[in-house]
Amino acid sequence: MNFRLPSLAAAAFGAFAFLTPAVHAADMDIVDTAVEAGSFTTLAAALEAADLVGTLKGEGPFTVFAPTDDAFAALPAGTIDDLLKPENKDKLVAVLTYHVVPGAVMSGNLTNGMTATTVNGASVTIMTEGGVTVNGANVTAADIGATNGVIHVIDAVILPPAQ
Repeated sequence: MNFRLPSLAAAAFGAFAFLTPAVHAADMDIVDTAVEAGSFTTLAAALEAADLVGTLKGEGPFTVFAPTDDAFAALPAGTIDDLLKPENKDKLVAVLTYHVVPGAVMSGNLTNGMTATTVNGASVTIMTEGGVTVNGANVTAADIGATNGVIHVIDAVILPPAQ
């Protein structure tokens, strides 16, 4: 079953309504789009700490399931501070790359129960009935275009399986 997201597409527009008419998400790469949004400061800081900014500014295309600052804040106390320590860089990279899928996957291409292999190497499961989820995290805005891929905003940080 193909998935259609008119309400999430509208939410995506609303989530990025801060952009002036002269600046559109599709004119910026994934990192710049997220930074410009203002609700992904924790994600941006984590990408920098993990040395992944250059990768996600690269050619791509990438699909990023981007947790908001509120999603990071919902993690157990101390989790973010712990992950941002230099000695935990490998763990941070594993978490962040679990939010990225190679290629640009638009919401219309999602099907219920589909799996996608992340850059981390582990798979995520996407459900489309009763709302779209990625490993249980709700997609709150979809199909936010960038020059090197697409962003789908999620309301939780998804964690890779123990390795």
